[in-house]
Amino acid sequence: MQPLEAGEPHTIGAYRLLGRLGAGGMGRVYLGRSTGGRTVAVKVVHPHFALDEQFRARFRREVDAARRLGARWTAPVLDADPEAAVPWVATGYVAGPPLSDAVTRYGPLPEYAVRALGAGLGEALDAVHAHGLIHRDVKPSNVLLALDGPRLIDFGIARALGATVSLTSTGVSVGSPGYMAPEQIRGLDISGAADVFSLGAVLAYAATGTAPFPGDSSAVLLYKVVHEEPELGDLEGELRELVAGCLAKDPADRPAPAELARTLAPGGAAALVAPCLLYTSLS
Repeated sequence: MQPLEAGEPHTIGAYRLLGRLGAGGMGRVYLGRSTGGRTVAVKVVHPHFALDEQFRARFRREVDAARRLGARWTAPVLDADPEAAVPWVATGYVAGPPLSDAVTRYGPLPEYAVRALGAGLGEALDAVHAHGLIHRDVKPSNVLLALDGPRLIDFGIARALGATVSLTSTGVSVGSPGYMAPEQIRGLDISGAADVFSLGAVLAYAATGTAPFPGDSSAVLLYKVVHEEPELGDLEGELRELVAGCLAKDPADRPAPAELARTLAPGGAAALVAPCLLYTSLS
């Protein structure tokens, strides 16, 4: 967390801001606390998006849908104000490192932890898609490793952003190179299968410590995703087959999130994710 800079707000809605957690193409994310003492993550969109009525309408619909989600493996939407001068949304704060930080610091996760991770995220995406949402930006930094299992953050709202900006807008990309599905890169209509592709890339990263489409520039990454096969390192057996299936170029060839979760954890993700399961590899 970084301290607030001059010019940044100290309160948003009913929340006192404690510091800045990060920033992205859509806006900034702050750590906040309610008057009752609950810790939350508050995302505030960039002011120029607030001037676009189409964005506001999509943002409103996505927030309404996300409020109803309440899935086991996501951070719940607690509060929002799409009508504010600068729209914002508050979600439950998840105490746990991003997958990207954990792998960078400790290396790849063992297979049982990758299975727990994939099963939890598969169940999360199944719930997200059932509510008419598409995440559009499943990547290691959007997966938090909590003590009782993974949490997928920043779901749904990415779809509202997609109505306003394009892949080539200056400083903004709807999705992350190397984790975006081929159809997403091509600017085609996408379905939940795009999230499954991204999930496959996340699982490959978690299991091997490297992204399945490596490269030193966005252009190289985008080209490899569209035209080349993924690099899966020493992944083997059923896990390799599952990840490769998620990374199929044709969306129709990818498994459904619920199917993936059942294969990874036949008894359900909760049965596989015991307390500290993902953290055992980080000790």
